[in-house]
Amino acid sequence: MVTASISGPLAASVRQLLDFAWTQTRSCAFAIALMTGVAASTLLPGLPVARYDLLVVYGVLLTLLFWMRGWENGRDIAVIAVCHVIGLAFELVKVSLGSWSYPEPAVLKFAGVPLYGGFLYAAVGSYVCRAWRLFDLELVRYRPRSTAVVAAAIYVNFFSHHWLPDARWLLAALLLAVTAGSSAHFTVRGVRWRMPLALSFVLIGFFLWIAENLATYVGAWRYPYQLDGWQPVGVEKFGAWSLLISVTVVLAAVARSRSTRTE
Repeated sequence: MVTASISGPLAASVRQLLDFAWTQTRSCAFAIALMTGVAASTLLPGLPVARYDLLVVYGVLLTLLFWMRGWENGRDIAVIAVCHVIGLAFELVKVSLGSWSYPEPAVLKFAGVPLYGGFLYAAVGSYVCRAWRLFDLELVRYRPRSTAVVAAAIYVNFFSHHWLPDARWLLAALLLAVTAGSSAHFTVRGVRWRMPLALSFVLIGFFLWIAENLATYVGAWRYPYQLDGWQPVGVEKFGAWSLLISVTVVLAAVARSRSTRTE
């Protein structure tokens, strides 16, 4: 395997970029399909089934389709399921505190949170798992225990900052410290690339922030300032996603390490 350099013919660079973008799109297949379903559901005529309930069924069917087609394996489904559960826990706390809401009625809704809300986090888990496989991802000089501890603290802080001092800046600094020297190695068109792990968190966080803007635009959920009409999601959510994605990466890394030990 060759290592890419900055120099090289422009055409080759363009092909690399296009192939990278296409592989990223394939990695986002579940998220794209889910958001397409959310958007399409807003166009449906009046139905006896609530839109949120319909989206729960749609999410389950999507998961089964990806599993049966082999687009996601059992290990991926396990990671996605954990993302779904911790996402719902996150939603229950945040919705109860008024951080955002799901204003439409539904039967499959508990404490203001429709069950389909967990699929929004499952989509992030699906992206990480598929990208890991499609890009032949490898984490080099990765510190699993210290990174997991910081990621867990980041997750807890998004709850606790409502009652305790917000430690996200301290946790961001700790995340930079534990990932210093760690890099993600991945393959595009037979060329092996590497990226600092912390930078990958920032880039993924940025695109998740873009996706969040699109999701709220099609009515996946609403922030208080969006109830009377859509407005862009605040840029501070970019930083929040850059931190939270560490949780998903840690889960995927744990699943892959356990799978490797059993092979």
